[in-house]
Amino acid sequence: MKQSIFFKLFVGIFLILLAFAGAVLLLSFGAIRTAYFEDQARHLRNLNSALGSRLLPYVLENRREDLEASVKVLAAETEIRMTVIGRDGTVLADSERAPERMESHLYRPEIFEALEGRVGKSVRFSSTVQARMLYVGFPMKSNGETVGVLRMSVFIRDLDGLLFRMRQKILEATGITLLILLVAVILFSRSVSKPVREFVSISRRVAGGDFEAKISRRHRGELGDFARSFNSMVDDLKAMFLAVERRTEELDIVLSSIQDGLIVIDDKDAIVMGNSAFRKIVQGKEIAGRFYWEVVRSSGFAELVKSVRESRTSGTGGVRLEGREFQCTLCFIRSQDRLVVTFHDLTEVRDIERMKKDFVLNVSHELRTPLTAIKGFAETLEGRLAGEDKGFAGIIRRNTDRLIRLVQDLLALSRLEEKGIPTDFEEVDVRALADNVVAIFGPQAAAKAVELDLKVEAGLLPIRGDAFQLEQMLVNLVDNAVKYTDKGRIDIVLAHEGKECVIEVRDTGIGIPEDHLPHIFERFYVADPSRSRKLGGTGLGLSIVKHVVLLHQGRIEVRSRLGEGTTFTVSLPAIAG
Repeated sequence: MKQSIFFKLFVGIFLILLAFAGAVLLLSFGAIRTAYFEDQARHLRNLNSALGSRLLPYVLENRREDLEASVKVLAAETEIRMTVIGRDGTVLADSERAPERMESHLYRPEIFEALEGRVGKSVRFSSTVQARMLYVGFPMKSNGETVGVLRMSVFIRDLDGLLFRMRQKILEATGITLLILLVAVILFSRSVSKPVREFVSISRRVAGGDFEAKISRRHRGELGDFARSFNSMVDDLKAMFLAVERRTEELDIVLSSIQDGLIVIDDKDAIVMGNSAFRKIVQGKEIAGRFYWEVVRSSGFAELVKSVRESRTSGTGGVRLEGREFQCTLCFIRSQDRLVVTFHDLTEVRDIERMKKDFVLNVSHELRTPLTAIKGFAETLEGRLAGEDKGFAGIIRRNTDRLIRLVQDLLALSRLEEKGIPTDFEEVDVRALADNVVAIFGPQAAAKAVELDLKVEAGLLPIRGDAFQLEQMLVNLVDNAVKYTDKGRIDIVLAHEGKECVIEVRDTGIGIPEDHLPHIFERFYVADPSRSRKLGGTGLGLSIVKHVVLLHQGRIEVRSRLGEGTTFTVSLPAIAG
């Protein structure tokens, strides 16, 4: 059962009062007893100062009869029991009993201490008089030497009676005081618990959303300050909740207006929120509170979530849901250990891309036959005609060759971009490929007085890939170098860096303007259109090179300065030796 603050205050303060009263009683009794003993000892010390000198001659002269008579007279006058003990502990005289009947007192505490030259005190039960007594022993000295002990003793039954009466009075006073304090404690506890109960009641109403609840302003002091602060806090909370509600409404509107699907995943892989677009993607399934893998059934998406969580960064990837393709973007929120995931529908884009590829592939196939026929007839006409007509036939043949190369490049690029085509990779000797390419372009370079050189690093590792595609990549790079280099040299360098095979094609040609470099791998992009048309370029060669490199999980970089030449660097995974 939950205890109220009134009960806790009342019991706590009452227990403290009881403990205080008990401590007062115990300490007062002990203090009274100690004070009484000190007073009696002081009284006896004064008597010793007056009587000790009168008894000392009898002890020195060993006049026991006179000593005993004097002791009895003095004891009767002072109503104090007196005993004289010799140096050896023998009782020489006693006011109550015959000395010869008493045993040695040498080892009585007060006697032993007095024989040492100090005043000895002891409280104990006396077997002689059958009562508790206070004993005080005083050394009897002559010429600085202790010759005996004068012991005085008094009954303490009077003290016990006094203490008993005082105890009754103190207990009565303590009881009355406790009753008065008990009433005060009840009133105080109520005065404290009542505003606290009010505070608790108001705070519960506020916690339940009632921001109109306020603490009354009748309280004073610290409670009044607390009431004012609490009411001010409630007003601030009300304003904050209104602001949060407005922001929540705005967020709901924004999320609803987003065409892409969006969800938030917490650290336990549960979906904490999602927009209407995502609900449409999953066909209206319930998503709130469910694990993401119950809604998005994709192993690829699960791997993407795991990767982003481990790296604690962002990531993107593709996923297929309900027959549609989506581009997923995941952002990791470090402060909340959550993931924000957006699903961008790429189905129509992918369909258009496939249609475009199919169109290009089909058109290229269809164009290849008539272009071959046109080229054959143009060559026949060129051989039969003369003069200006022969020049026209030559123009037809050259442009037909250009169209044939364009169709061939389009077909090659379509095959490279098409997914799902099986590619049988095998171990490829890069040097053998480079030798073939040098043999192909050696005569063209020599005709332009350009030196074509192959440099191979010792211990070159082979790579795994498609030999035809890799040779096509190298052919396109060297072909461009020969076309755009009018003087100087072209170097093909084969080397290895770590676990990669590096292929460099360097030339001293015309170079590429810096603002063109980011676009040179795009389809049909040419840095110098007039020169490209003159040399028969299609603008697809570098695009083919890039796709071959990506297909082999490599990378390509280009460095160029206008008028100084160009360097293409291809890095491909090598087979460990």
